[in-house]
Amino acid sequence: MHAWWATCILIVLALSYSVSAPSGADAQALRFQPQGARAAGQGNAFAAQADDPSAIHYNPAGLTQVEGVQSILGTNVLGGSVKFKSPTGIDSRGDFNGSVNWPPPSNFYLSANLASIGLPFLSTVTAGIGLGSPFGLNTRFPLDGPFNTAVTSAALPLLAIQPTIAYKISDALSVGVTADIYTFVSFLGEGHVEQKQISAGALGIPAGASLELNGTGTGVGVTASMLYAPLRNGAGKPIVSIGLVYRSQAVLPLKGVLLVNGAKVADASTDLVLPQKFTGAVAIWPVRTSEKEWKVELDVEYVGWSLNKHLDVRLSNGATIPQPQQWKNVPVIALGTEYRWMKPQWLPHWEVAVRSGYTYTGDPVPDRTFSPGIISLPAHTLSLGVGFLCRGGGRFLGVIPCSGESALWPKGIGLDLAYQEWFYQSRTVVGNLNPTVNGTYHAFVHLGTFSLRYLF
Repeated sequence: MHAWWATCILIVLALSYSVSAPSGADAQALRFQPQGARAAGQGNAFAAQADDPSAIHYNPAGLTQVEGVQSILGTNVLGGSVKFKSPTGIDSRGDFNGSVNWPPPSNFYLSANLASIGLPFLSTVTAGIGLGSPFGLNTRFPLDGPFNTAVTSAALPLLAIQPTIAYKISDALSVGVTADIYTFVSFLGEGHVEQKQISAGALGIPAGASLELNGTGTGVGVTASMLYAPLRNGAGKPIVSIGLVYRSQAVLPLKGVLLVNGAKVADASTDLVLPQKFTGAVAIWPVRTSEKEWKVELDVEYVGWSLNKHLDVRLSNGATIPQPQQWKNVPVIALGTEYRWMKPQWLPHWEVAVRSGYTYTGDPVPDRTFSPGIISLPAHTLSLGVGFLCRGGGRFLGVIPCSGESALWPKGIGLDLAYQEWFYQSRTVVGNLNPTVNGTYHAFVHLGTFSLRYLF
């Protein structure tokens, strides 16, 4: 019965996910870091904790900590703007496809310990699947803007499909592997990557004509990870945890068309390279009792953007549109904390958590190849979050029982909320390959995220 119910949950939540299709805005070039509300509330410092189904993204090995069958459905509400001032004093402003980014970047995770679905001899194995948008962008600028020959809009509605398996080697050590499948689907945005701009008169295309390059493709990478807990309390819960994660690069061979004033003039192709990433994380619990838990975590990432050397577009007429990138490797440093009341007297049958965090994100894009469509500035992110988990005799929203008395009803329902403010450092671009891009950029982003968690 549990297996049948898990299948139903997957179908229903996947359909819900398709309604709130992901289309990311950029935190670090093409990367969109928040992939779960619990982690987002801690500045995305979660790879050493990784104790809910979002471990599929943050550290697959952590899935061995997730009991029974659990699922998470989350989405993000994101807004902000990009402001530009040219060296001659011309002002312009862009946004993320509106005052609030639409469609919103979303995520869905489902995990199951195999013993809980009728395979007791595989109790050390947990499997899961995730859908998310760890890479994406959605920016637009005025058609008559000062750098319209570089870009007027850009969109990358990329979907990540992440089947995962984790194995518990011992009480202290677990390992996990995820296949990272990146692709496009018709119900997410336009269903393809696209960049629009105004012709400067190159390649025989009249100056002032509208240009659009678009394409689709699929790429595959792999994530391998471990989670090691050398110290535990008397109840067997970690008080020190170490996470190591490697995510490989993925290359998407994109094929599409070049449109001029809406008419196809040539087939087009290129290769989009998504970076490899190394993550090291340490979490400690100064307090971890049956009543209260306090965790502090530090995550350090090294993101290999230097693999993104160019995005040259090859046309079927034999011409090539050069788009050098020459990005560089950068660090991401996240510090986060969570304080949980396990069964507070003032809210029995509930777990309550408060969270906060800070993230520093490096800028991989040099002045020479900087594009306003992939706005990339050094960023400092502050995060706040809260979480509520209803169990036993509690009632979610005062109505829905969390008793789990039936196999068809969850034994726990959780709600997690987080808010992030991304403070970008201003950047003055000089020496760009397209001189109209030179100038000073300011950006700000505010993000609210929430997720629902179900425990069976």
